[in-house]
Amino acid sequence: MEEVRIEIFLKTVLTSELDVDDRLLREAALSAAGRAYAPYSKFRVGAAVRLQDGRIVEGCNQENVAYPSGLCAERVALFAAGASYPDIPPVTLALAAIYADEVCETISPCGSCRQVLIETERRYGQTLRILMCGRNQTLISPSAKELLPIAYS
Repeated sequence: MEEVRIEIFLKTVLTSELDVDDRLLREAALSAAGRAYAPYSKFRVGAAVRLQDGRIVEGCNQENVAYPSGLCAERVALFAAGASYPDIPPVTLALAAIYADEVCETISPCGSCRQVLIETERRYGQTLRILMCGRNQTLISPSAKELLPIAYS
């Protein structure tokens, strides 16, 4: 038997250290979270995707009483971007959450969303930066591969 060690690389920055473009994307994700349909969990998640041309596409979680028929914010944003602008690659995705009217600490994409992030990278043949935005800090992943090192292929 052989053991394999898998490591990932994430960078942590204070919200105040984000550059202007990333700060704008964080704010778009928080704005989208405010529009989430989350009557059951009350956990409102927003995502904002910056496309290569600078355009920003937002998405928010959509719950459904017939769980798991809802959809996560990341997939709403990425699928909307892919449907509306199929030839423009996404370059960065920001994710943020609100619970009890407070911005949450950093959150990360669920497993299903991680697989969609990987597929998005494959679709466009380039990496997708992920910003996991919290109240005071942001975790930055240089690619979806860092969040899901062993993905379906």
